Amino acid sequence: MSKVDGKFKFSPISVNFLTEITKIIFAIIMLFIQARRLKVGDKPLLTVSTFMQAARNNVLLAVPAFLYAINNYLKFIMQLYFNPASVKMLSNLKVLVIAVLLKIIMRRRFSTIQWEALALLLIGISVNQLKSLPEGSSTLGLPVAAGAYLYTLFFVTVPALASVYNEKALKSQFDTSIYLQNLFLYGYGAIFNFLGLVITAIIQGPSSFNILEGHSKATMFLICNNAAQGILSSFFFKYADTILKKYSSTIATIFTGVASAVLFGHTLTINFVLGISIVIISMHQYLSNQIKDVVPSSKVEMADVHDHRVKESACVNVTDSVASEAKHRHGSDERQPLLPV
Repeated sequence: MSKVDGKFKFSPISVNFLTEITKIIFAIIMLFIQARRLKVGDKPLLTVSTFMQAARNNVLLAVPAFLYAINNYLKFIMQLYFNPASVKMLSNLKVLVIAVLLKIIMRRRFSTIQWEALALLLIGISVNQLKSLPEGSSTLGLPVAAGAYLYTLFFVTVPALASVYNEKALKSQFDTSIYLQNLFLYGYGAIFNFLGLVITAIIQGPSSFNILEGHSKATMFLICNNAAQGILSSFFFKYADTILKKYSSTIATIFTGVASAVLFGHTLTINFVLGISIVIISMHQYLSNQIKDVVPSSKVEMADVHDHRVKESACVNVTDSVASEAKHRHGSDERQPLLPV
């Protein structure tokens, strides 16, 4: 809705920068509310020492913040090639990449049926994408199809990597307030997007640095919507997992397709209907065959160490018990013959 004659009259980076500022304001407000609700004996949230320690412990959040800055710009580029429903379907391709990264980086386990469900997901997306590319224009000197697929590659891999690192960073400091972690994440994001605005101004001239140029009510709504989406995603990453978050977005795909047809006259093709059906079946297969491993990896390691110590302690207790019993039997008269005389 924010496009004019098929193009954006504003800087997409400025929208992303204002989105990060909105999320920072929300995180600060929630931190103050959370601080007021602390019980006696709880660790204070708003002290300088707490803030500095949390900042050092959560420096890894700079990695997903940088990747998200790139991805949020790619979202606008993708809207120039595909209709909203197709963009939403393409975003589900991230699930397979995320699964591979979760297995490599966080050692997450998946059942065979879950991998088959992810394969079904790719099939559903492929069915929807048949004959969906626009024709007759080009970008970066490449045919539209090649340019679109190039952006799609980045659109899939960059946020997948960002999501996995975000989940890893949030869960590695599980005891830290999520609002404090979000403050650091959004702070890094604002810095990276501001640097993008500065670089754009250097290349295109100082006039392009006007952050509010070309904005409308639609872009203001877009900023609020993207901010809400980012805030909700952080709860998925910390308290659930990345794949569950991506699968939940398939529900949004249905509403996006219907809204796209109602608002913009896009046709809901048979490909879209079949693709959505396959994706829903895939989602059901995946969620009904989960290997329960939702505890943060750091806590799993602590639990393993604890279990090992408990087992060692149990072995020591059994050994001591046997030794004590033997001593009780023979200690009273060590000279007593073992065999009757």
